[in-house]
Amino acid sequence: MGNGFFAVTARQNNEGHPRLGMAVASKLAGGSVERNRIRRVVRESFRLNQHQLPPVDIVVSARPRSRGATNAELRAGIEELWGKVKQQCVSSPSS
Repeated sequence: MGNGFFAVTARQNNEGHPRLGMAVASKLAGGSVERNRIRRVVRESFRLNQHQLPPVDIVVSARPRSRGATNAELRAGIEELWGKVKQQCVSSPSS
C-alpha cells in the first residue's frame, strides 16, 4: 500500500507490538539532511501512533515526491498509511 510520499509493507509479528523499519535512499532523497528529515518525521509519527497499530512489522519506503514535501505533508501522508495498516489488519488478520 502507498501514496505519493511513501510505500508501506506490513506483516504480522509475534512480538505483541508494532515495529518500524525504514528505507530512504540517498539517490531518492538527496543529501543526508533531507534523508534524516524524512526519517525523523516518520519516526515521530510512528511513536505517536504505535499504540493504535496492531502487532505488525512495518517497512516504510520513501518515494520521490517526499523529497520536496513539507513536514506537514509528510506527516499527513504517513498518518494516512497508518490508518490503512489498521484497516488491512482488521479485515485480514493473517496478513
